[in-house]
Amino acid sequence: MFRASLERILFATSLALVLPAPAARADAADAPEQEAAQAETRAEPEEEKEGHGIGHRLLFYLPNRVFDVFDLVRARVRVGPGFGVGVRATELADVNLGAYTTLYAGLPGPRGKPRIPLPIGLEVFAGAEVSVVDVSTEEGPFSPNYGPTEVGLGFQAAILGLDLGIEPWDFVDLALGLVLLDPNGDDF
Repeated sequence: MFRASLERILFATSLALVLPAPAARADAADAPEQEAAQAETRAEPEEEKEGHGIGHRLLFYLPNRVFDVFDLVRARVRVGPGFGVGVRATELADVNLGAYTTLYAGLPGPRGKPRIPLPIGLEVFAGAEVSVVDVSTEEGPFSPNYGPTEVGLGFQAAILGLDLGIEPWDFVDLALGLVLLDPNGDDF
């Protein structure tokens, strides 16, 4: 899977190097039309450039703070086949080893982006990770999605597993969220 992804990236990069840029291929006759189109895209409303307006932030204030509280803790029970063990004290000091495909229930942990955290889901992990050396399937839609400063542990033994953790940086996100700031970029 990693090799196929790498091959696609290399192919796309080589095409970008071989093919001339779109601006270089355009006729000089198309230049006025292109300039008009670029001027329209530059004339975006200020609110779109800045993100959501104050009305939107106030409307979603309470739901965003509730989600910020849920982002603090990961407490999941896993059911499914596999074996694995993991300990993390930030992304730079973690060890994960094993393979499992499980259904989890509980608090999913940090969101990292604006989305509704469902208390049930599918989790897949296979491989090994020691600090920044990562040869696992941890990235993807069914990965555990651990936070960068998350501290915790987890295990999967045959059919049952547990994953516990706390994300200290989300305390900062919650505190700054009280004054409408969002350093994690996970507010709606």
